[in-house]
Amino acid sequence: MPETISLHPVPETIIMHRGLWAGRILSALIVVILMTDGAIQLFAPEQIASMLQETGFATDLTRVVGPFILACAILYAIPSTAVLGAIMVTGFLGGAICAHVRIGELGSPPELISLLLGAMTWSGLYLRDPRIRALLPLTH
Repeated sequence: MPETISLHPVPETIIMHRGLWAGRILSALIVVILMTDGAIQLFAPEQIASMLQETGFATDLTRVVGPFILACAILYAIPSTAVLGAIMVTGFLGGAICAHVRIGELGSPPELISLLLGAMTWSGLYLRDPRIRALLPLTH
């Protein structure tokens, strides 16, 4: 039985390079989203006051939440602190999901967005950081 021969083999380094860039782009997207959210919390708190009240939080918490989100984004963007940043982002998004579960909004758009952002955070880090890939190997 004849063997199948690939006419254009793709070296593993090209695949790894593409994954690295995909991780960087995904991570940059997360950083932009977090920075935007943090800036809105700080500079336009009236925009989100109703959402905070719906979830049972005081509206003046934007002065605390905004800098926290910005710190998460900065830590995640810096390669040497990216894992800490990802952990903090995950904790923040988990709290957001919990707040919506508490008020009975299971499966609401804010929950799904938070879940998606968390998955994107770790996917981007997985693709751009070989240490994470070594800890969580997806193949043998």
